[in-house]
Amino acid sequence: MSGDTIQLGDVTVTRVLEWSGPIRTVSEIVPDSTPSGRAALTPEFRNPDDDAYHCAIQSWVLRSEGRTIVVDTGAGNDRNRPQIPQFDHLETPFVENLRRAGVEPEDVDLVVNTHVHYDHVGWNTRLVDEEWAPTFPNARYLIPRVDRDYFDPENEHRRPPVHTDADRLRRRGSHLVFADSVAPILEAGLATLWEDSYPIDGSLTLAPAPGHTPGSSVLKLTSGTDRALFVGDLLHSPVQVAEPAANSCFCENKAEARATRRRLLAEAADTGALVVPAHFPGRGAAEVRRSGAAFELHNWAAFDPLHVD
Repeated sequence: MSGDTIQLGDVTVTRVLEWSGPIRTVSEIVPDSTPSGRAALTPEFRNPDDDAYHCAIQSWVLRSEGRTIVVDTGAGNDRNRPQIPQFDHLETPFVENLRRAGVEPEDVDLVVNTHVHYDHVGWNTRLVDEEWAPTFPNARYLIPRVDRDYFDPENEHRRPPVHTDADRLRRRGSHLVFADSVAPILEAGLATLWEDSYPIDGSLTLAPAPGHTPGSSVLKLTSGTDRALFVGDLLHSPVQVAEPAANSCFCENKAEARATRRRLLAEAADTGALVVPAHFPGRGAAEVRRSGAAFELHNWAAFDPLHVD
């Protein structure tokens, strides 16, 4: 195995990076966290000098039962993202990084979007002759039906009203995300909209994990004696393991997000599952164990460490 690949039972898991760097501060990203919790973060996850939040945008490539599966597709290139200037018209070598991992876009069988946020659906598509075309033309895209319905601009009446200029900008941004990264997949007939739960194969099952978004999901891996939970944005920072009541600033239903986080961390602690968040740099994933009323990380995965400059 390379430093970007680990084996879990019969499933291989490869980390494919799109982008890494500082974004805002941990205090802003996880505003419910405590000063002591933030101070305990190691430099992989936080700059102690200015509280900068260290972030990785990455995909997880799973090879299971003869199929290639991409879990979350990052932010994407060439996007109009006025709500996130740092990722407006981003240009990264993500497709080349996939190829270095041995994956041609045409070889991907399934794409899993854990939820419909800009940094999880971006490479669903790419710009071809000024049109958004599926990046993975031979894949089925597994998209939570609840999120597809919630973020569709046609269903704007289902979402909370916006009151500030900042809210209006974010709402416009979510419409752009749907238009360039979700609608083309629906129009191409490549989407499978699922709800309740969705078995992918004998080792992989999707299950609801609501709160961060209404349709957020977790991908559960069970193979041999190995377990893993690909939790998307249930965790933005390790501080949320020690402080599971601490939501990110992006969580839409705060009470539901807290309950889901506690439930899945408890499941991971009780089963020995590897917890694989979307945005952790460092070694990217770890097991958790109970620590009083909360949890703590231990046994980091064997990925090579990713350092944020």
